[in-house]
Amino acid sequence: MTHPTSSARPPRIAVIGGGIAGLAAAHRLVELYPACDVALFESRDRLGGALWTVHEQGYQVEKGVDNFITTLPWGLSLCRRVGLGDELVPTNPEFRRTFVVRRGRLHKLPDGFLMMAPTQMWPLAVTPILSPWGKLRCAWEYFIPPRMNDVDESMATFVRRRLGREAYERLVEPLVSAVYAADLEKLSVLATLARFRDMEREHGSLVRAMRRQMAQRRREGTASRESGARFSMFVTLRRGLSSLVEAVAARLPQQAIRLNRPVESIQRHGQQWRLVLGQPGDGETSASGETLDFDAVILATPSHVTARLLGPHDAQLGRELGTITRSGTAIVTLAYERHQVAHPLDGIGIVVPAIEKSPILACSLSSQKYAHRAPDDKLLLRVFVGGSRYPEMAEMDAAELHPRIERELAGLLHISGEPVYRNLTRWPNTMPQYHVGHRELVASIEAKVANLPGIQLAGNAYHGVGIPDCIHGGETAAETVLEGCGVVDSGE
Repeated sequence: MTHPTSSARPPRIAVIGGGIAGLAAAHRLVELYPACDVALFESRDRLGGALWTVHEQGYQVEKGVDNFITTLPWGLSLCRRVGLGDELVPTNPEFRRTFVVRRGRLHKLPDGFLMMAPTQMWPLAVTPILSPWGKLRCAWEYFIPPRMNDVDESMATFVRRRLGREAYERLVEPLVSAVYAADLEKLSVLATLARFRDMEREHGSLVRAMRRQMAQRRREGTASRESGARFSMFVTLRRGLSSLVEAVAARLPQQAIRLNRPVESIQRHGQQWRLVLGQPGDGETSASGETLDFDAVILATPSHVTARLLGPHDAQLGRELGTITRSGTAIVTLAYERHQVAHPLDGIGIVVPAIEKSPILACSLSSQKYAHRAPDDKLLLRVFVGGSRYPEMAEMDAAELHPRIERELAGLLHISGEPVYRNLTRWPNTMPQYHVGHRELVASIEAKVANLPGIQLAGNAYHGVGIPDCIHGGETAAETVLEGCGVVDSGE
C-alpha cells in the first residue's frame, strides 16, 4: 500500500466525496487513529449525498434514501457509535405488506413471497395477481433441476428459468426494479441477490430452500407473514437520516470538512498524491491552482468521477470504471388529507410491473411506514419515477410530471382533490447498474487499484448500493489505508 509515514507527523489522508461512504471513511480514520490528519472534499455545498432530510409544513421528507436494512450490521453499528442508537425506529408493524398493481388495481403481494421466492404456497395459489397457469408454473419450480455452476446470468433469465415468465413479469420484476431501478435483462443476479443462486445450488429449488428456512424459523419462533422486502428488517432515524450525516460530521475535526471543493485531478508527487483543486460549479470543474499533498487518498466518488481521476494513471482502469453505467430517478413526494384517500392504506409500499405501462416505478406510503413523518390527519407518499424503464421521466418538467403522477395515484388509491404538499427531487445518474459480469469487473478494477500506492475506493458502484454496504466500503478503505501507512495493524 503506502509507504510508512515519518514518526514526526501523522499521516495526511484525503477523502474525496462527502456521501455516506466518504463520511464513514473519514470517521473511521479518526476513530482508529485520532491523530490522523484528514481532509474530506465535497464538490457540493452539503454532505450526505442521498441521505437528505428536510422538515417542511409539519412533514419529515426524505429526499433520497429513507431507511436501511439491519441484516447487514454496518449501518446499525455506525449509528450506535455516533450516539444515535436510541433514535432508531423500526417500520410500523401494523402495515408490513406490499401491494402490486395488476390492470390498474392494487392487490396484496402473497404473504411470504420474498423478492423472488415463496415461503408459503397457499397465498400464492389464491392470489389474483397470477393466472392459474402462472401459479402452476411457480409450483413446478420445485422439480426444475438446479444450475450448479458459478456462471453469472441476468436476473430476468434466472427468474424465468426458475419461476416462469408470468411470475417474473408480475411479481419479481416490479419488486427488484423498485430497489435497483434497473433493466433486469441486464442486472446481474450474482452481484445483487446471489443468495437465491446459493439456494438453488444448495437445495436444488428456491421453493424447497424457502420451506426449509421457514420451518427453521417456526421452530425458533421467528417466522412472519411479511412479503416483498422484509420490512421488519428495516429502520430509520427518528429525526431523519440527515441526523446520521450530522452526527458523523460532528465527530470529525472541524477543519477536516471542505465543502464546495471539487477535485480536478490527482497526481503522483514523489511518495505522495497531489490533489489539484477545482472551482465549484454545476458542470465540469476547472483548476483553481490550489494543490495539496497527501500520503493516501480514498475515492468515495461516483464511478465516472473516479474514472476521470484515475484514468491518467491507468488507462485500462479508467475504461473499466467508465463501463459502470448509471440510471437516474426522480422522487415525487406528496401529502394528502386522510379524508381525501378512500383506500384503507393497510400497507407500506406499492410496486408497479413494467407491463402495466405506468409512469410510476414504485410508491412508498411514507407516513404509514414511519408514523412520525406526517401529522395524524395527513398521508405522506414518496413516488419513484424514471430508472432504466423510463429514463426521460427523471428529467421531466415538474409542470408535466406532477399531473401525470397525481392522476395515476388517484386511480390506485382512490384519491379525491389536490395534494396539500408537493416536493420534487431529482437524482440524475446516481444509481449504478450491476450488469452481468459486475463481480468480475470489480475484481479487475480492484486489482488495478492495488497497483496504485495509497489509493482506495469506496461507494455504491462496487459491492452494494445500500447504506450499510456504503458504510462498510468506506470503513474498509479507511482501515486499509491506515494499515498501509503503518499506524494501525490489520487486526485492529
